[in-house]
Amino acid sequence: MPNWGGGTKCGACEQTVYHAEEIQCNGRSFHKTCFICMTCRKGLDSTTVAAHESEIYCKSCYGKKYGPKGYGYGQGAGALSSDPVGHTVPHEYVSKPRAASTSSNPSKFGSTDRCPRCSKAVYAAEKVMGAGKPWHKTCFRCAFCGKSLDSKTVTDKDGELYCKVCYAKNFGPKGFGLGNAAMLD
Repeated sequence: MPNWGGGTKCGACEQTVYHAEEIQCNGRSFHKTCFICMTCRKGLDSTTVAAHESEIYCKSCYGKKYGPKGYGYGQGAGALSSDPVGHTVPHEYVSKPRAASTSSNPSKFGSTDRCPRCSKAVYAAEKVMGAGKPWHKTCFRCAFCGKSLDSKTVTDKDGELYCKVCYAKNFGPKGFGLGNAAMLD
């Protein structure tokens, strides 16, 4: 049967896709309304799509279905977090220690990095560097006020982390004219 001015067939609904409504992905054409995740049915765009063979997914569902498996995985990109307090990792889920370790404190769980705040192993997915040491994302907080820190708000002194406000209050210059309110007569 002739295709009278129509486009290609949609990869999802098999209906004709006209040029004005066409989205292409992996060499296939889709209607804008058919360009949705096969699992959660969310609308997709070029920044959120992940293709696997003839199927399209959002990045989160793709990660759950085709991403790495094992302890700490399966929740999609960006969903990893550090272990709850008192939680131990079963040994069958952890890789073996590397032969060329530079740490003097090897862990039985396969990691040589320890968080200075909680003393637990720090794995690559949860590691944040500060004061030259690896920290858990949840432990990367000001030692005084407990505020979460990032690369713009962190300062360190003697291996401990502080927000800029607490650092200034506790370690900044003191005296007349240096941040203290003074009245002149």
